[in-house]
Amino acid sequence: MTPLIEEHANAAARAAPGSLALSVLIPFHNDDPRRLLAALDTGAPDSVEIVLFDDGAPDPALNAALHVAVGACARPARLLTAKANLGRSAARNRLATRARGAWLVFLDADMEVAPGFLARWLEHVSASRADAVFGGYEPVAAPDPDHRLHAALAHASDVAGAQDRTRQGAFAVCSSNLAVKAKAFSAAPFDEGFTGWGWEDVDWALTFARRFSIAHVDHPARHGGLESPARLMEKFSTSGANFARLMERHPEYAARKGARLALRLKRSRLAAPAHLLGRIAALSPLPLKVRLLGLKLYRAAVNAEALP
Repeated sequence: MTPLIEEHANAAARAAPGSLALSVLIPFHNDDPRRLLAALDTGAPDSVEIVLFDDGAPDPALNAALHVAVGACARPARLLTAKANLGRSAARNRLATRARGAWLVFLDADMEVAPGFLARWLEHVSASRADAVFGGYEPVAAPDPDHRLHAALAHASDVAGAQDRTRQGAFAVCSSNLAVKAKAFSAAPFDEGFTGWGWEDVDWALTFARRFSIAHVDHPARHGGLESPARLMEKFSTSGANFARLMERHPEYAARKGARLALRLKRSRLAAPAHLLGRIAALSPLPLKVRLLGLKLYRAAVNAEALP
């Protein structure tokens, strides 16, 4: 019988010791992580492994190319291939169960990192007394005009220094460029009840922080994968159920700005017109700041419509 998850390991991974200092875990679905893999492999410390997870219904050509890319890595590298899509939470959990590092570093496949990125992560986790450390994001460039709205949203929502993020605590944690002690993660994995797109990382951080400590450092990576406004709103349109699950599990999230707007729209029964108005504004030729407000209104309306 074909296993649900197949594993391809390179020679360095087969020769590596049973435990390592750091496992870099990269889930992907219809993305190509080869550029990131090459950047991580260049000059990476010997105590680091890289594990990729092709999350279901894999593209045969891309999967075959990744077999070659993993085989060419100088550092221990493995490719896990799931025959069926498991989703963002489950993919990260499966990666963690196959990791051999004392620390896990989660990255998204479309991220860009500077030289020496993993060596610096080893320095951060070695010096930290926390159970998890979030490195943060750098501003995203958008040379394509169709991607400028997404870049503006990312800059407004995700880009902040360690000092600002420390004041926010777990609310400022994302699931990429995140280092977690393997033992702590095994006790507090991602909730696989979150399916589709969005909010599973917020839920994980708030849940993890109830039992373990989280620190913030200035060790950013650049998040690529910018989307057109239409594609971004398509993703938002599928995330309402996850938002409702988050609000049920973490009532404290209701104090956040976006959640407050969603709750107001729900109580005032204005979610439907806000949904339409936000979409029109986001897709319009209006100034970028107005379009950004429209996009946030659209997202809040989708979330409001999913609340009980």
